[in-house]
Amino acid sequence: MWTYLWVVVLIAGLFFLFNWLMGYRKGHMQIDFDERFRNHKEYVLAIQKELENKGHKVSYEGNYKFYIDGRSYVFIERNVNMGGGPLQRTILKPVKW
Repeated sequence: MWTYLWVVVLIAGLFFLFNWLMGYRKGHMQIDFDERFRNHKEYVLAIQKELENKGHKVSYEGNYKFYIDGRSYVFIERNVNMGGGPLQRTILKPVKW
């Protein structure tokens, strides 16, 4: 009985850890692109364009920092194998002062 309980707790913990790593938290923004970006400049321009298309005011401050709608964000790139292919996820994390 206790073994099953520990398995359920472990699976739930891994699920929440995965969601936390993939940026599903309050205030975070996630962007998934159809193509992969290897060039940092192209990647930043794609992020800016995507956010502007969604109606946000965006400027890139350099050093992985964006200024979006009056708030500072740092961008984090995650590469994950999803459905047999790699997924490049952009996570924009708000900077707390």
